[in-house]
Amino acid sequence: MTSIQEITQALIAFRDARDWAQFHNPKDLALALNVESAELLELFLWKDAALADRDKVKEELADVLAYALLLAHNYGFDVAEIMEQKIKINGEKYPIDKSRGVATKYSAL
Repeated sequence: MTSIQEITQALIAFRDARDWAQFHNPKDLALALNVESAELLELFLWKDAALADRDKVKEELADVLAYALLLAHNYGFDVAEIMEQKIKINGEKYPIDKSRGVATKYSAL
């Protein structure tokens, strides 16, 4: 599997085989996404980022991505399209000449 659509379809097949669609409403998917994001953050808590367990980071990141893809599917969003749109918007907010090498929010550039 290489495409976003193929991965999403595999997630849906996994979910549907277990009759979990009933639990995958937008609110609960967003909550699950937040919970998994917190579990990812926890791997970095109180340590240098280089000390985080890469295998656990990979596992938690997969959970975050899975819920994000399922939420996008729930709304009928084309993930590639919304990401391209967001990159364009961020390019306008953060022009290279003002934002290169700085971590300043766009409103303060």
